[in-house]
Amino acid sequence: MAGGRPIRALNVAEKPSVAKAVSGILSKNPSSGGLRVRDGRSRYNKIFEFNYTIQNQQFQMSFTSVTGHLMELEFEERYRKWHSCDPVQLYQAAVKKYVPEDKLDIKRTLEEEARKCQWLILWLDCDREGENIAFEVVEVCKQANRNLNIWRARFSALIDREIHYSMQHLVRPNQLFADAVDVRQEIDLRIGASFTRFQTMLLRDAFNINFTTDDKNIILSYGPCQFPTLGFVVERFWEIQSHEPEEFWTINCTHNLEEGIATFNWMRGHLFDYTCAAIIYEMCVQESTATVTRVRQQEKLKYPPHPLSTIELEKRASRYFRMSSEHTMKVAEDLYQAGFISYPRTETDCFSERTDLRMMVQEQQGHPVWGSYAQRLLDPEAGLWRNPSGGGHDDKAHPPIHPTKFSAGENGWSQDHHKLYELVVRHFLACVSQPAVGAETTVDIDIAGELFSASGRVIMAKNYLDVYRFESWGGSMIPTYNFGQQFTPTTLTLDSGVTRPPPLLSEADLLSCMDKAGIGTDATMHDHIKKLLDRFYATKDSNTRFSPTELGEALVMGYDDMGYELWKPYLRAMMESDMKAVSMGTKSKTEVLETCLQQMKACFVDAKSNKGKLFESMAVFFERSNRSSINEQNTVAEVVRRCSLCQESDMVLRRKPDGNFMVGCTGFPHCKNVVWLPGSVSEAVVTTNICSSCAPGPVYQIQFKFRRLEIPPNYGVDHLGCIGGCDDILRQLVEICGTGSRNISSVPGRGPGHTPSSSSAQRSNSRGQGACLYCRQTGHSSDVCPSRVSRGRNVRSPEADAQEGESSIPCSSCGAPCVLRTANTASNRGRKFYSCRSQECNFFVWEDNINEGGRVARGNISRTASNPSRSGGRGRGGRSGRQASDFAFVSATGEPISGRCFVCGDPSHFANVCPNRGR
Repeated sequence: MAGGRPIRALNVAEKPSVAKAVSGILSKNPSSGGLRVRDGRSRYNKIFEFNYTIQNQQFQMSFTSVTGHLMELEFEERYRKWHSCDPVQLYQAAVKKYVPEDKLDIKRTLEEEARKCQWLILWLDCDREGENIAFEVVEVCKQANRNLNIWRARFSALIDREIHYSMQHLVRPNQLFADAVDVRQEIDLRIGASFTRFQTMLLRDAFNINFTTDDKNIILSYGPCQFPTLGFVVERFWEIQSHEPEEFWTINCTHNLEEGIATFNWMRGHLFDYTCAAIIYEMCVQESTATVTRVRQQEKLKYPPHPLSTIELEKRASRYFRMSSEHTMKVAEDLYQAGFISYPRTETDCFSERTDLRMMVQEQQGHPVWGSYAQRLLDPEAGLWRNPSGGGHDDKAHPPIHPTKFSAGENGWSQDHHKLYELVVRHFLACVSQPAVGAETTVDIDIAGELFSASGRVIMAKNYLDVYRFESWGGSMIPTYNFGQQFTPTTLTLDSGVTRPPPLLSEADLLSCMDKAGIGTDATMHDHIKKLLDRFYATKDSNTRFSPTELGEALVMGYDDMGYELWKPYLRAMMESDMKAVSMGTKSKTEVLETCLQQMKACFVDAKSNKGKLFESMAVFFERSNRSSINEQNTVAEVVRRCSLCQESDMVLRRKPDGNFMVGCTGFPHCKNVVWLPGSVSEAVVTTNICSSCAPGPVYQIQFKFRRLEIPPNYGVDHLGCIGGCDDILRQLVEICGTGSRNISSVPGRGPGHTPSSSSAQRSNSRGQGACLYCRQTGHSSDVCPSRVSRGRNVRSPEADAQEGESSIPCSSCGAPCVLRTANTASNRGRKFYSCRSQECNFFVWEDNINEGGRVARGNISRTASNPSRSGGRGRGGRSGRQASDFAFVSATGEPISGRCFVCGDPSHFANVCPNRGR
């Protein structure tokens, strides 16, 4: 590459501050023409312009930025609402990446600048997440200019030599790193959304969870990393709770000399059997002369720490300064963007041989506190220098965290900025230093056959401990002893103690557990810990030790009782391993997605079928709410079929606030399709049985249980029904029993001015239930059937029906012909009956109850309960307003009563809402 016309290049950083810092460094050369700044579409993401030379080729550089991820991964619109589908469908629901509304201005800036350029140079953070963001930028820019030449700058510190080197040694972006993040995003989205919806809808309204002022808005989230992290906290808490103190006994011995006091420890440690310990102690007292059996003197080394990785930085900041991991990363990010330390997200704990470590030490020589130590390190005669040993981890992206610029303290720094910068510098100086040297003496003695030991240590050379003030190497001198020497102990005692439980996990302990188990990455662990606190699953005390809340413990207990170790780290550790394999190219993105999601879908299905365990565990800690009886069955709705109206969402079985059941579309309010069920239903459960006749399928059958007193005696209490339109029994019971109380205010989507007959939900009912009840034709509902008798007028005569060969009798209320029908229930199959086609009348009588003269026997006519909204609410006579006083009603047991209610006979209500029912 040489000479020629200048190439226009668009440079993109991950943050505005990085774009400004890198532009400032690159524009310092004499040929840059100075640094020019202009606004982009987003006022927060400026565009910096300057000239630069790469391998003798002139470039006109435009440098702008994004703000983290440019795109988000989300489900398609139809799946985004919590009640839009059964959560199990989220494991295969369509997802898409899109630019959210608040970042459209950044997208427009990239598109406009990309059209004017030939090169695109990516300056995103050099980890997997940064690589994924880089490909989001590439996707947007390539849509505007498909001829772009794509390059990647790899850097670890915002300092001159690093930035110039990166620009002169550009590489191609790594698609595999981006794929690994795509896998993680999709897995976390599907698992997190499914379990979070499941838990929240199942439990939030069922219990009084008083962690927030409004417990209706609490989210019971589940994350594949978050939950195992909670598992560590709960497991330690359970260890402590289950610990039973046990008394033990031990023998202690001391010997006082002018040189000092030696404390000898019993080599057995301790015994839990008092009798045994007492017998041994009596033997030692009776033969109390101690004989020195061995004296060992050896040199001991205390090695400096390995170079600093992200996890170690978080652990040590927590241990030394009690800083949270989240706050540590925020402060470290500030120091990095200001150019004082290297990139703070790294798994690497060993320096490359190419790294100029001595130059980094030279930059610290002027510091007023540790400057003199840095000078000693560089002095060959001091012999303090040592090439650092590595910890065996290298992410191939960034070096260990180290200082990149000298500072004696900046004006804008907080106390935590000072502390963290000091930790990074002292840690770096320590890891290139010689280990501390000590002389350790160990003396073993024998008393009546029992062995005791004492040790003492003297530090000969502190070396790295001189600069690393955070560590000490405790020890004390012991008197001089010779082999075979005998003495009488100053004290010889039998002391008791009790076993103690382990302490609660500190933040450093929790980070170690997560790191060891492979939960999360160096860049995300602190986020998972913060999520536990934000979701009220755990608390952290002033000593940075974690305890689970009752909510966190209840959730873990519920899954543990199910027998599934969803709160254990094994599943997530396997996923993390697979994601790493994707980044290395040993496994494909599709393969890992399919395997992980199949595994977690199976876990979800099992958890859903055992949801009672979650109820039991929550009931241990929380009181049931007064909303639970209704919402418990309305939380995780069971899918019955795909909606035949919108053909996008599912129809699900739900229980309404009045206690009655319905099958409604989850696409509400965009789709108001609903199937009303008989008001006499007491229980309804979707089964795995599929109707063989209804299409499009599958249409799952529902197991119904009816209230005996609310249905005619010829109908069974138990019924396996279908809402697809083929079920005559279900349709008849809707006509006979109505659909319960459906006031306008209680029907979703209805407001003032909407009548039941004009509601779209009412119209869609006919689609869900098949043919019209009057003419048996499809395409319209029974309440608007052209053959239906309207308001008692234009009634067909019995003679007209007789001419068509149908046996009929006149309706006692409206005068319409009542055609002879045949029952198909188990108890009355083949039995003939007459019933009026008009919904307002509900006339019903068995054929064998009619006298030879064609008169109906009194007390054998049934006008069963009907929905008042369907009859217009005009009283007992329906829309016609007629009073049928010459006929009596019968109850479900066949006893004559007056009025509409089967139970008490009151005409003002139906049996399914009778206040006397069940008395």
